[in-house]
Amino acid sequence: MPKLPCVLLVDDDPITNFLNQRLLDELHLTEKLLIALNGKEAIALLQEHCAAAEGCPVLILLDVNMPVMNGFDFLDAYAELPLARQHSSVVIMLSTSLHPRDVQRVEQLHIGGFLNKPLTREKVHTILSQHFGQLLN
Repeated sequence: MPKLPCVLLVDDDPITNFLNQRLLDELHLTEKLLIALNGKEAIALLQEHCAAAEGCPVLILLDVNMPVMNGFDFLDAYAELPLARQHSSVVIMLSTSLHPRDVQRVEQLHIGGFLNKPLTREKVHTILSQHFGQLLN
């Protein structure tokens, strides 16, 4: 399986980021992994890395509930980025919350999916097959 050129993890929990990074490393999923602790940091990373087409993440794994800028606010800001329009990414929201309000709000968004945490090999496999036509080795 060819590696994805760039993936962005956005989660305010360093332990979750560590575990997700470890999983993605074990799966040899990506050439470059970017990590942000909130939506505001993620927007800054996108502005920095999307300036070069090969640096823009093709997959964004986005937490819903974060301080500073949550996942929903990130999506609003992301939609306004000219670079994001040129280099669209598959956005998968990850959450421990299956609150009906959050689920209903996610259903109205134009994103690649909504998954319950934790991220697992099986969930990554589903993301790859649905959005990238790839399977894990």
